[in-house]
Amino acid sequence: MMKLAVLAAAAGSAAAFAPAQQGRLSTAVNGYENELGVIAPTGFFDPLNLSKNISKEKFDEYRTAELKHGRVCMLAVLGYIAPETYRFGYDIAPGVSTYDIPNGVAAIDYIPALGWAQIIFFIGAVDYWGVLGDFDFGKPDLGDKEEERKLQELQHGRLAMLAFLELLRHDSQNFVSPGFDGYDNMITGLPFIYGN
Repeated sequence: MMKLAVLAAAAGSAAAFAPAQQGRLSTAVNGYENELGVIAPTGFFDPLNLSKNISKEKFDEYRTAELKHGRVCMLAVLGYIAPETYRFGYDIAPGVSTYDIPNGVAAIDYIPALGWAQIIFFIGAVDYWGVLGDFDFGKPDLGDKEEERKLQELQHGRLAMLAFLELLRHDSQNFVSPGFDGYDNMITGLPFIYGN
């Protein structure tokens, strides 16, 4: 079984360096290949053909969803890492302090129903009513760098989505098999944040 896994990994990595086929793009892809977010080396990346034969409005809807998910994941990465070093110390439910709740995936079993209700209500309120809003205060005047900054936000969101998935995968594996990686803490490159 292990030989098969190694062979499959080797075949997949060899295919990654094969020359790309030219001239096989559909007209729908050609319509969006100059959109914001199309950068080297991937170019227009749509492996599931979600943009095939869709309207510009639908493409913009997908792009807005990508941007929103990227922003959520940027916050999620911070929210995953911050409790490793600091706790706010309030009660998430009567008698249950944030100090008592472990980090990451292990917290799922420790948060009481009232805590989950608070979390779900807050996320739902922000998503449905736009409670956090769109404020003019604090927005920089970007001038001619607006497109560059939008691209940066899109790329940072994409990176955050991958980072959050890796944090979740690593923490889930550590939850199922504690100490599988030989480390006591999630953040291993910065031991000083744990007071070591």
